[in-house]
Amino acid sequence: VQIASGFCLGFIEIIKCRCVSVLRFKDSRMDDVWLVDFYAPWCGYCKKLEPVWQEVGAELSRSGSPVRVGKMDATAYSGMASEFGVRGYPTIKLLKGELAYNYKGPRTKDDVIEFANRVAGPAVRSLPSRQMFEHVLKRHSVLFLYVGGESPLKEKYTEVASELIVYTYFFSASEDVLPESVTLHELPSVLVFKDGTYFTYDEYEDGSLSSWVNRERFQSYLPIDGFTLYELGETGTAIPEHAGLIQRVAAEHRDQFNRDFQFGHMDGNDYINSDISEKITIIIILNTSNEQYFLPAEPVEDLQQLLQFFSSVLDGSAPAYGGDGFLQRIKRVAYDARSTVMSVFRSSPLLGCFLFGLPLGVISLMCYGICTAESEDDTELMKRDGFTDEEEDEGEEEEQQRLTAGAEDTGEEDEDAEKINQKSPSEKKVD
Repeated sequence: VQIASGFCLGFIEIIKCRCVSVLRFKDSRMDDVWLVDFYAPWCGYCKKLEPVWQEVGAELSRSGSPVRVGKMDATAYSGMASEFGVRGYPTIKLLKGELAYNYKGPRTKDDVIEFANRVAGPAVRSLPSRQMFEHVLKRHSVLFLYVGGESPLKEKYTEVASELIVYTYFFSASEDVLPESVTLHELPSVLVFKDGTYFTYDEYEDGSLSSWVNRERFQSYLPIDGFTLYELGETGTAIPEHAGLIQRVAAEHRDQFNRDFQFGHMDGNDYINSDISEKITIIIILNTSNEQYFLPAEPVEDLQQLLQFFSSVLDGSAPAYGGDGFLQRIKRVAYDARSTVMSVFRSSPLLGCFLFGLPLGVISLMCYGICTAESEDDTELMKRDGFTDEEEDEGEEEEQQRLTAGAEDTGEEDEDAEKINQKSPSEKKVD
């Protein structure tokens, strides 16, 4: 176990304070809240996370957080990594009782600490006063609030909060905590506060509470990066990307498109690779559920054209590109494989040569051995039959000489027959 102030042997590395073995970790895991980084020594992303992880551990320790921070070499202890469902590196998980929450956000100190503090606490936090409500409203760009007493809706709300606490905050309060500007038509109710306003959950129009929360946990218009795209992929919504006009659509036509689209903009082309980047003119719609994308037939110049393009995507008349077909999957696998190989060689060239050079060398030796073994077998077979290469050549020469002699004899006979045919009947009679 490597600690911030020293080094000792063990299985799990504890940031700050003391060493804990795997057995002690397994015994105490159910009683404590753990934030664990599962890493691989050769992983370049894991090495980049190392200094950030040290800062996370130090900050949570100074703040008196109940969260214990550690890290584990998933390649050395693959059995335990598999137990927690680790499939890539680095994987950050918060272990809370029998639950294990995956962290999928940016790997910065503030984001990781905010995730740890949010998930380590209760799934639904109570707001006892209006002052507290206004305080959390200023701190969070998106928050969900249950208003009312005990009810089946509150049970469902708590269940959804336990599942989606990794993404956002969930609160509960009584009606008198809300400001006068918030009007409720019935109790109990679930509201989401974002974009300077609020929206109320309607079971008949919005479907299940889980899908509504999963859709509404984003701001109406937001900057999109790789982590945001990953989260949006779980909602199955389409993502139009273009500033200006789309901001107007997000604000003015929310009721028409909110259930199907998440609006935002992206700087650069980290997600959009070379097969479509040359075709982008003004706007692109990404369908994160099946990897399809849509492009307008002509440049969009006004709001009406943009609305028509959105409608054509919804009714299926707009042509779709990409997708999750077999060929597209092969391309993505090849791209991911190349990216992984390049990442390994950039982070550790010697390790890359060993990982990929050694298997190629073994395969080459096997192929050479197979070819050589076949040649030796043929030679042994010929020796068992009583032939060598020289004897076989001599036999071929003798056969060729016999064929040549036979051909000469046949030629002489043909000449004699021709002479006989040229003689006159009297000469043939004399003969």
